[in-house]
Amino acid sequence: MLVGVPKEIKPQEYRVGLTPGAVREYVHHGHTVLIQSGAGAGIGAADEAYRAAGAQIAATAEEIFAKAEMVVKVKEPQPSEWPQLRPGQILFTYLHLAPDPEQTQGLLKSGCTAVAYETVTDPRGGLPLLAPMSEVAGRLALEAAGAALRKPAGGPGLLLGGVPGVPPAKVAVLGGGVVGIHAARMAVGLGAEVSILDRSLPRLRQLDDLFGGRVRTAYSSLEGLEREVFSADVVVGAVLVPGANAPKLITRPMLKRMKPGAVLVDVAIDQGGCAETSHATTHAEPTYVVDGVIHYCVANMPGAVPLTSSHALNNATLPFGLALADRGVEAILADRHLADGLNVHAGQITHPALAESTGLVYVAPHKALERKLAA
Repeated sequence: MLVGVPKEIKPQEYRVGLTPGAVREYVHHGHTVLIQSGAGAGIGAADEAYRAAGAQIAATAEEIFAKAEMVVKVKEPQPSEWPQLRPGQILFTYLHLAPDPEQTQGLLKSGCTAVAYETVTDPRGGLPLLAPMSEVAGRLALEAAGAALRKPAGGPGLLLGGVPGVPPAKVAVLGGGVVGIHAARMAVGLGAEVSILDRSLPRLRQLDDLFGGRVRTAYSSLEGLEREVFSADVVVGAVLVPGANAPKLITRPMLKRMKPGAVLVDVAIDQGGCAETSHATTHAEPTYVVDGVIHYCVANMPGAVPLTSSHALNNATLPFGLALADRGVEAILADRHLADGLNVHAGQITHPALAESTGLVYVAPHKALERKLAA
Protein backbone atom coordinates (compact mmCIF):
# COMPACT_ATOMS: atom_id res chain seq x y z
CA MET A 1 0.00 0.00 0.00
CA LEU A 2 1.11 3.58 -0.61
CA VAL A 3 0.96 5.35 2.76
CA GLY A 4 1.08 9.15 2.81
CA VAL A 5 1.94 11.55 5.63
CA PRO A 6 1.17 15.23 5.03
CA LYS A 7 2.52 18.01 7.22
CA GLU A 8 0.11 19.03 9.98
CA ILE A 9 -1.48 22.40 9.28
CA LYS A 10 -3.56 22.98 12.42
CA PRO A 11 -2.19 26.09 14.23
CA GLN A 12 0.77 25.30 16.52
CA GLU A 13 0.63 21.60 15.72
CA TYR A 14 4.18 20.25 15.55
CA ARG A 15 3.59 16.50 15.78
CA VAL A 16 3.94 14.18 12.80
CA GLY A 17 1.88 11.17 11.76
CA LEU A 18 4.85 8.84 11.32
CA THR A 19 8.30 9.09 12.88
CA PRO A 20 11.30 7.81 10.91
CA GLY A 21 11.30 4.69 13.10
CA ALA A 22 7.67 3.99 12.22
CA VAL A 23 8.44 4.52 8.53
CA ARG A 24 11.06 1.78 8.73
CA GLU A 25 8.41 -0.62 10.01
CA TYR A 26 6.01 0.21 7.16
CA VAL A 27 8.77 -0.20 4.60
CA HIS A 28 9.82 -3.47 6.21
CA HIS A 29 6.24 -4.68 5.66
CA GLY A 30 6.61 -3.93 1.96
CA HIS A 31 4.72 -0.63 1.85
CA THR A 32 5.70 2.61 0.13
CA VAL A 33 5.71 5.67 2.39
CA LEU A 34 5.39 9.19 0.97
CA ILE A 35 6.22 12.01 3.41
CA GLN A 36 5.66 15.69 2.74
CA SER A 37 8.88 17.69 2.88
CA GLY A 38 9.29 19.27 6.31
CA ALA A 39 6.59 17.15 7.97
CA GLY A 40 9.01 16.00 10.67
CA ALA A 41 10.60 19.39 11.37
CA GLY A 42 8.67 19.79 14.62
CA ILE A 43 10.37 16.73 16.11
CA GLY A 44 13.78 17.47 14.60
CA ALA A 45 13.42 14.81 11.88
CA ALA A 46 14.77 16.19 8.62
CA ASP A 47 13.80 14.87 5.20
CA GLU A 48 17.11 13.00 5.08
CA ALA A 49 16.14 11.02 8.18
CA TYR A 50 12.99 9.91 6.39
CA ARG A 51 14.89 9.04 3.23
CA ALA A 52 17.31 6.96 5.31
CA ALA A 53 14.29 5.13 6.76
CA GLY A 54 13.10 4.29 3.25
CA ALA A 55 10.49 7.00 2.65
CA GLN A 56 9.99 9.05 -0.48
CA ILE A 57 9.63 12.81 -0.14
CA ALA A 58 6.75 14.76 -1.68
CA ALA A 59 6.93 18.49 -2.23
CA THR A 60 3.29 19.19 -1.42
CA ALA A 61 0.39 17.83 0.59
CA GLU A 62 -1.68 17.77 -2.60
CA GLU A 63 0.65 15.14 -4.04
CA ILE A 64 0.22 12.97 -0.97
CA PHE A 65 -3.57 13.18 -0.92
CA ALA A 66 -3.69 12.46 -4.65
CA LYS A 67 -1.44 9.38 -4.51
CA ALA A 68 -1.83 7.80 -1.08
CA GLU A 69 -4.12 4.84 -0.47
CA MET A 70 -3.93 5.56 3.26
CA VAL A 71 -3.29 8.96 4.82
CA VAL A 72 -1.80 8.95 8.34
CA LYS A 73 -2.08 12.16 10.33
CA VAL A 74 -2.18 13.35 13.92
CA LYS A 75 -4.98 15.92 14.03
CA GLU A 76 -8.29 16.04 12.23
CA PRO A 77 -8.16 17.14 8.59
CA GLN A 78 -8.68 20.85 8.15
CA PRO A 79 -11.27 22.34 5.73
CA SER A 80 -8.73 22.66 2.92
CA GLU A 81 -7.97 18.94 3.24
CA TRP A 82 -11.54 17.57 3.16
CA PRO A 83 -11.97 17.99 -0.62
CA GLN A 84 -8.66 16.20 -1.22
CA LEU A 85 -9.89 12.97 0.36
CA ARG A 86 -11.59 10.47 -1.95
CA PRO A 87 -13.65 7.28 -1.98
CA GLY A 88 -11.66 4.16 -1.12
CA GLN A 89 -8.93 6.16 0.64
CA ILE A 90 -8.28 5.33 4.31
CA LEU A 91 -7.78 8.23 6.73
CA PHE A 92 -6.12 7.23 10.01
CA THR A 93 -5.92 10.05 12.57
CA TYR A 94 -7.64 11.77 15.49
CA LEU A 95 -11.03 13.05 14.35
CA HIS A 96 -13.21 14.14 17.32
CA LEU A 97 -16.22 14.46 15.02
CA ALA A 98 -19.10 14.75 17.52
CA PRO A 99 -18.64 18.48 18.25
CA ASP A 100 -17.56 19.24 14.67
CA PRO A 101 -20.52 18.85 12.26
CA GLU A 102 -18.71 20.65 9.44
CA GLN A 103 -15.84 18.17 9.47
CA THR A 104 -18.31 15.30 9.72
CA GLN A 105 -20.09 16.52 6.59
CA GLY A 106 -16.74 17.04 4.84
CA LEU A 107 -15.70 13.46 5.48
CA LEU A 108 -19.11 12.09 4.51
CA LYS A 109 -18.97 13.97 1.20
CA SER A 110 -15.43 12.76 0.50
CA GLY A 111 -16.49 9.10 0.55
CA CYS A 112 -13.31 8.16 2.43
CA THR A 113 -12.90 5.52 5.12
CA ALA A 114 -12.09 7.43 8.32
CA VAL A 115 -10.68 5.53 11.31
CA ALA A 116 -10.39 7.65 14.45
CA TYR A 117 -7.58 7.03 16.91
CA GLU A 118 -9.80 8.10 19.81
CA THR A 119 -12.43 5.38 19.36
CA VAL A 120 -10.21 2.36 18.61
CA THR A 121 -10.59 -0.02 21.56
CA ASP A 122 -8.66 -2.86 23.18
CA PRO A 123 -9.74 -6.16 24.80
CA ARG A 124 -9.88 -4.49 28.25
CA GLY A 125 -12.31 -1.83 27.07
CA GLY A 126 -9.63 0.84 26.96
CA LEU A 127 -8.77 3.36 24.25
CA PRO A 128 -5.16 2.47 23.43
CA LEU A 129 -4.57 5.15 20.80
CA LEU A 130 -6.06 7.92 22.90
CA ALA A 131 -4.25 6.86 26.07
CA PRO A 132 -0.74 8.15 25.25
CA MET A 133 -2.00 11.62 24.37
CA SER A 134 -4.28 11.57 27.42
CA GLU A 135 -1.21 10.84 29.53
CA VAL A 136 0.59 13.80 28.00
CA ALA A 137 -2.45 16.11 28.26
CA GLY A 138 -3.07 15.15 31.88
CA ARG A 139 0.48 16.04 32.83
CA LEU A 140 0.46 19.23 30.80
CA ALA A 141 -2.82 20.28 32.41
CA LEU A 142 -1.10 20.94 35.71
CA GLU A 143 1.77 22.77 34.06
CA ALA A 144 -0.78 24.97 32.27
CA ALA A 145 -2.71 25.54 35.48
CA GLY A 146 0.43 26.48 37.40
CA ALA A 147 1.36 29.03 34.75
CA ALA A 148 -2.17 30.49 34.63
CA LEU A 149 -2.25 30.93 38.42
CA ARG A 150 0.74 33.28 38.30
CA LYS A 151 0.11 37.00 38.65
CA PRO A 152 1.89 38.09 35.42
CA ALA A 153 -0.42 35.72 33.52
CA GLY A 154 -3.51 37.29 35.07
CA GLY A 155 -3.93 34.72 37.85
CA PRO A 156 -4.29 35.29 41.58
CA GLY A 157 -0.60 34.67 42.26
CA LEU A 158 -0.93 31.24 43.83
CA LEU A 159 1.74 28.53 43.95
CA LEU A 160 0.26 25.08 43.37
CA GLY A 161 2.26 23.38 46.12
CA GLY A 162 2.35 26.25 48.59
CA VAL A 163 5.31 26.53 50.98
CA PRO A 164 5.74 25.68 54.67
CA GLY A 165 3.23 27.78 56.57
CA VAL A 166 1.16 28.60 53.48
CA PRO A 167 -1.47 26.10 52.27
CA PRO A 168 -1.23 24.64 48.75
CA ALA A 169 -3.74 25.10 45.97
CA LYS A 170 -6.81 22.88 45.81
CA VAL A 171 -7.12 20.88 42.58
CA ALA A 172 -10.35 19.15 41.57
CA VAL A 173 -10.06 16.58 38.77
CA LEU A 174 -13.33 15.73 37.02
CA GLY A 175 -13.00 12.17 35.75
CA GLY A 176 -10.86 9.29 36.92
CA GLY A 177 -9.66 8.04 33.54
CA VAL A 178 -6.21 8.32 32.00
CA VAL A 179 -6.20 12.13 31.85
CA GLY A 180 -7.48 12.38 35.40
CA ILE A 181 -4.92 9.96 36.82
CA HIS A 182 -1.99 11.73 35.21
CA ALA A 183 -3.28 15.18 36.17
CA ALA A 184 -3.68 13.99 39.76
CA ARG A 185 -0.18 12.48 39.78
CA MET A 186 1.31 15.78 38.71
CA ALA A 187 -0.77 17.70 41.24
CA VAL A 188 0.18 15.37 44.08
CA GLY A 189 3.82 15.54 43.04
CA LEU A 190 3.73 19.32 43.18
CA GLY A 191 2.23 19.23 46.66
CA ALA A 192 -1.30 20.38 45.85
CA GLU A 193 -4.41 19.24 47.70
CA VAL A 194 -6.18 16.96 45.22
CA SER A 195 -9.64 15.51 44.78
CA ILE A 196 -10.86 13.23 41.97
CA LEU A 197 -14.52 12.94 41.06
CA ASP A 198 -16.05 10.05 39.13
CA ARG A 199 -19.43 8.34 38.82
CA SER A 200 -18.02 4.81 39.05
CA LEU A 201 -17.63 3.50 42.58
CA PRO A 202 -15.30 0.67 41.49
CA ARG A 203 -13.16 3.28 39.78
CA LEU A 204 -13.08 5.44 42.90
CA ARG A 205 -11.95 2.40 44.89
CA GLN A 206 -9.16 1.78 42.37
CA LEU A 207 -8.07 5.40 42.58
CA ASP A 208 -8.03 5.28 46.37
CA ASP A 209 -5.76 2.24 46.23
CA LEU A 210 -3.60 3.74 43.49
CA PHE A 211 -2.89 6.96 45.35
CA GLY A 212 -2.69 5.41 48.80
CA GLY A 213 -4.78 8.10 50.45
CA ARG A 214 -2.85 11.01 48.90
CA VAL A 215 -5.96 12.18 47.03
CA ARG A 216 -9.55 12.57 48.15
CA THR A 217 -12.07 10.69 46.03
CA ALA A 218 -15.64 11.91 45.63
CA TYR A 219 -18.73 10.63 43.86
CA SER A 220 -19.68 13.00 41.05
CA SER A 221 -23.22 13.82 42.14
CA LEU A 222 -24.46 17.38 41.66
CA GLU A 223 -23.80 18.07 45.33
CA GLY A 224 -20.33 16.52 45.24
CA LEU A 225 -19.44 18.30 42.02
CA GLU A 226 -20.44 21.69 43.36
CA ARG A 227 -18.65 21.16 46.66
CA GLU A 228 -15.35 20.36 44.98
CA VAL A 229 -15.57 22.84 42.10
CA PHE A 230 -16.60 25.82 44.25
CA SER A 231 -13.68 25.30 46.65
CA ALA A 232 -11.05 24.55 43.98
CA ASP A 233 -8.29 26.82 42.75
CA VAL A 234 -7.84 24.54 39.72
CA VAL A 235 -10.43 22.38 37.99
CA VAL A 236 -9.24 19.85 35.41
CA GLY A 237 -11.97 18.66 33.04
CA ALA A 238 -11.02 15.07 32.24
CA VAL A 239 -14.36 13.51 31.31
CA LEU A 240 -14.86 11.41 28.18
CA VAL A 241 -17.68 9.62 26.43
CA PRO A 242 -15.95 7.84 23.50
CA GLY A 243 -17.09 9.23 20.17
CA ALA A 244 -19.68 11.56 21.70
CA ASN A 245 -19.85 15.10 23.02
CA ALA A 246 -18.44 15.61 26.49
CA PRO A 247 -21.13 16.17 29.15
CA LYS A 248 -21.46 19.78 30.30
CA LEU A 249 -20.67 19.34 33.98
CA ILE A 250 -19.91 23.00 34.70
CA THR A 251 -22.77 25.33 33.88
CA ARG A 252 -22.57 29.08 33.40
CA PRO A 253 -24.28 29.80 36.76
CA MET A 254 -21.69 27.60 38.51
CA LEU A 255 -18.86 29.89 37.35
CA LYS A 256 -20.20 32.74 39.50
CA ARG A 257 -19.77 30.59 42.60
CA MET A 258 -16.21 29.50 41.81
CA LYS A 259 -13.23 31.23 43.36
CA PRO A 260 -12.20 34.47 41.60
CA GLY A 261 -9.08 33.67 39.58
CA ALA A 262 -9.70 29.93 39.61
CA VAL A 263 -8.36 28.09 36.58
CA LEU A 264 -10.38 25.64 34.48
CA VAL A 265 -8.23 23.40 32.27
CA ASP A 266 -10.76 21.74 29.97
CA VAL A 267 -8.91 18.76 28.51
CA ALA A 268 -12.27 17.54 27.15
CA ILE A 269 -12.34 20.43 24.67
CA ASP A 270 -11.59 18.08 21.73
CA GLN A 271 -15.04 16.58 22.36
CA GLY A 272 -16.72 19.94 22.89
CA GLY A 273 -15.59 20.65 26.45
CA CYS A 274 -17.15 19.87 29.83
CA ALA A 275 -18.10 23.47 30.66
CA GLU A 276 -20.83 25.48 28.98
CA THR A 277 -18.39 28.38 28.64
CA SER A 278 -15.57 26.40 27.04
CA HIS A 279 -14.45 27.03 23.48
CA ALA A 280 -11.27 25.89 21.78
CA THR A 281 -8.15 28.01 22.08
CA THR A 282 -4.63 27.73 20.69
CA HIS A 283 -1.14 27.63 22.14
CA ALA A 284 -0.66 31.20 20.89
CA GLU A 285 -3.67 32.45 22.90
CA PRO A 286 -4.43 29.65 25.35
CA THR A 287 -6.64 31.37 27.92
CA TYR A 288 -9.65 33.65 28.30
CA VAL A 289 -11.72 34.74 31.29
CA VAL A 290 -15.45 34.30 31.92
CA ASP A 291 -16.98 35.52 35.20
CA GLY A 292 -13.55 35.73 36.79
CA VAL A 293 -12.62 32.12 35.94
CA ILE A 294 -9.57 31.57 33.73
CA HIS A 295 -10.32 29.06 30.97
CA TYR A 296 -7.49 27.07 29.36
CA CYS A 297 -9.00 25.17 26.42
CA VAL A 298 -6.19 24.36 23.98
CA ALA A 299 -7.51 21.69 21.65
CA ASN A 300 -4.14 20.11 20.86
CA MET A 301 -2.27 20.30 24.15
CA PRO A 302 0.22 17.49 23.32
CA GLY A 303 1.25 19.46 20.22
CA ALA A 304 3.33 21.66 22.54
CA VAL A 305 5.66 18.72 23.27
CA PRO A 306 5.81 17.10 19.83
CA LEU A 307 8.98 15.10 20.37
CA THR A 308 7.51 13.22 23.31
CA SER A 309 4.01 13.10 21.85
CA SER A 310 4.88 11.91 18.35
CA HIS A 311 6.95 8.98 19.59
CA ALA A 312 4.36 8.03 22.22
CA LEU A 313 1.59 8.20 19.63
CA ASN A 314 3.50 6.16 17.06
CA ASN A 315 4.27 3.47 19.64
CA ALA A 316 0.53 3.02 20.08
CA THR A 317 -0.76 3.46 16.53
CA LEU A 318 1.88 1.40 14.70
CA PRO A 319 0.29 -2.08 15.06
CA PHE A 320 -3.11 -0.80 13.93
CA GLY A 321 -1.65 1.25 11.09
CA LEU A 322 0.33 -1.72 9.83
CA ALA A 323 -2.80 -3.89 9.95
CA LEU A 324 -4.67 -1.35 7.83
CA ALA A 325 -1.78 -1.06 5.38
CA ASP A 326 -1.37 -4.83 5.16
CA ARG A 327 -5.05 -5.72 4.67
CA GLY A 328 -6.97 -2.53 3.92
CA VAL A 329 -10.61 -2.47 5.03
CA GLU A 330 -10.49 -6.25 5.53
CA ALA A 331 -8.42 -5.50 8.65
CA ILE A 332 -11.43 -3.65 10.05
CA LEU A 333 -13.73 -6.57 9.28
CA ALA A 334 -11.32 -8.92 11.04
CA ASP A 335 -10.73 -6.81 14.17
CA ARG A 336 -13.63 -5.52 16.25
CA HIS A 337 -11.31 -3.04 17.95
CA LEU A 338 -10.42 -1.42 14.63
CA ALA A 339 -14.11 -1.58 13.74
CA ASP A 340 -14.80 0.50 16.86
CA GLY A 341 -12.43 3.07 15.38
CA LEU A 342 -14.35 3.34 12.11
CA ASN A 343 -16.36 6.60 12.25
CA VAL A 344 -17.17 7.23 8.59
CA HIS A 345 -17.16 4.94 5.55
CA ALA A 346 -18.34 5.69 2.01
CA GLY A 347 -20.64 8.49 3.09
CA GLN A 348 -22.09 6.65 6.10
CA ILE A 349 -21.77 7.20 9.87
CA THR A 350 -20.39 3.99 11.36
CA HIS A 351 -20.00 4.85 15.06
CA PRO A 352 -23.13 4.74 17.26
CA ALA A 353 -22.11 7.55 19.63
CA LEU A 354 -21.29 9.81 16.70
CA ALA A 355 -24.65 9.08 15.07
CA GLU A 356 -26.46 9.83 18.32
CA SER A 357 -24.53 13.09 18.84
CA THR A 358 -25.13 14.31 15.29
CA GLY A 359 -28.63 12.97 14.75
CA LEU A 360 -27.49 11.15 11.60
CA VAL A 361 -28.27 7.58 10.56
CA TYR A 362 -26.01 4.89 11.99
CA VAL A 363 -24.81 2.00 9.85
CA ALA A 364 -22.91 -0.79 11.61
CA PRO A 365 -19.25 -0.97 10.47
CA HIS A 366 -19.45 -4.53 9.16
CA LYS A 367 -22.66 -3.81 7.30
CA ALA A 368 -21.17 -0.70 5.67
CA LEU A 369 -17.93 -2.42 4.75
CA GLU A 370 -19.50 -5.63 3.46
CA ARG A 371 -21.93 -3.63 1.34
CA LYS A 372 -19.01 -1.78 -0.24
CA LEU A 373 -16.94 -4.93 -0.78
CA ALA A 374 -19.91 -6.67 -2.39
CA ALA A 375 -20.40 -3.73 -4.76
